[in-house]
Amino acid sequence: MSLTVIIIIVIAVLAVGLIVVYNGLVKGRVHVDEAWSDINVQLKRRYDLIPNLINTVKGYAKHESSVFEEVTKARTAAMGATGIAQKAEAENMLAGTLKSLFAVSENYPDLKANQSFQQLQTELVDTEDKIQAARRFYNGNVRDYNIKLQVFPTSLFASMLGFTHRDFFEVDNQAEVEKAVEVKF
Repeated sequence: MSLTVIIIIVIAVLAVGLIVVYNGLVKGRVHVDEAWSDINVQLKRRYDLIPNLINTVKGYAKHESSVFEEVTKARTAAMGATGIAQKAEAENMLAGTLKSLFAVSENYPDLKANQSFQQLQTELVDTEDKIQAARRFYNGNVRDYNIKLQVFPTSLFASMLGFTHRDFFEVDNQAEVEKAVEVKF
């Protein structure tokens, strides 16, 4: 074989290798973006349930206006949050205010017995479970993507090709979030 043929073969192998690396990184990034979209869908569902929940509680606990204002403010902040870290912080704040709202409901037996309130509580628990599952799915995709960025030979090309590390979506007080939407009959 001539030197020219060997050089062409080496260049072709490197080009194919670069294409495979690039496509793998793109696939990983798309999976992370898709998983983040799943989280946003579930968060929107929760945001949509909160006004109904507040209105139901208001009918029984009109003098608890500060709690309603805090929940509304936290919901607005969570809906407007951008970026993973800011979204996680806003979601933690919202979970705390929802816990306060459910604590208020404990003082009103008629409210706890209200079928609409019970249904909203059940839907919120279901939504929280879906958010948790979506967060695990997202974090798994982020883990896989970040590993791809750090392993050889991908690590040689990832930053040159514009691929960057992604952050995990972490909720600080998961036990409190789960307690916040506990349904008691």
